[in-house]
Amino acid sequence: MLEAKLVVAVAGATGAVGREMLKTLEQRNFPATQVVALATAKSAGIQIPFMDTEITVQEMSEDSFKGVDLALFSAGGAASKKYAPAAVKSGCVVVDNSSAWRMDPEAPLVVPEVNPEDLDWHNGIIANPNCSTIQMVVVLKPIHDRATIKRVIVSTYQAVSGTGQKAVDELEAQVRALFNAREPEVNVYPYRIAFNCLPQIDVFSDGDYTFEEIKMIKETAKIMGDDSIRVTATTVRVPVFYGHSEAVNIETEDKLTAADCRALLAQSPGIRVVDNPSLKLYPMPIDAAGEDEVFVGRIREDDTIDCGLNMWIVADNLRKGAALNAVQIAEALVERDLVRVK
Repeated sequence: MLEAKLVVAVAGATGAVGREMLKTLEQRNFPATQVVALATAKSAGIQIPFMDTEITVQEMSEDSFKGVDLALFSAGGAASKKYAPAAVKSGCVVVDNSSAWRMDPEAPLVVPEVNPEDLDWHNGIIANPNCSTIQMVVVLKPIHDRATIKRVIVSTYQAVSGTGQKAVDELEAQVRALFNAREPEVNVYPYRIAFNCLPQIDVFSDGDYTFEEIKMIKETAKIMGDDSIRVTATTVRVPVFYGHSEAVNIETEDKLTAADCRALLAQSPGIRVVDNPSLKLYPMPIDAAGEDEVFVGRIREDDTIDCGLNMWIVADNLRKGAALNAVQIAEALVERDLVRVK
């Protein structure tokens, strides 16, 4: 049971992830005596529901964190770079959801089911990983501990909510336009997303990989603490509102049968196995939406190699992929006595 009573700030409180953070803090009864909602000047004054009341959004500044013990950031990389150091200087511990600090060697990159011990060496800022990475490593961890993973090939099917509310609104507007024989507007993505799949998330980099793919590769190594695991990724945006899906192929050093893998994952934290092909039971985004667990199914052996597995992994990208993982990090900080009340 968490006992500390903290002053908590949510930076970027009016965004989709920020609102989910507030909801998650409430649902999990996080030990906060006060919750402060921070956002840009244009959002200042907005009332946001929390617990049995509403809290007023304040404009974020470098002075916003005086008296704050813990801050959950989901305000974008630029804001994190600007305000997180100021928060730390005020004596606040920051859990940041942007990509700003993820590969910083001074900042732990943490998924509590995988590497909570990395919190012990934080210097004030803890990075929350990319949503698609989080759900994958939750599943990889028990498999790696049991059979030692050599290689991972992942293809993602990522919901538009990963881009933000503007992408959710655009998908809805495009569907409505097409159903009414109108030409849909395209603003958020390079091409229409309605009834389409876009094999590009973020911009292209060296070797024609996108930054989203590079994030998955690099973040997996840092979280797992093992650079020997080879990872390659193809990330795709699909016309789904909420819930990322991943087709994952894993090669291990030791043989792990599909049955053994199901049993192993069923008893691992944060995972729900949904895998009965005879009854057409497998994870889908509509099942994961609003749920805390990472769903896994379609577990089967890859007969093209000696020690290979295929599986299908689904999670709510706003929940476990962002807000929940951040709150779980906050809970772990309290449990490990790594954040103190001022």
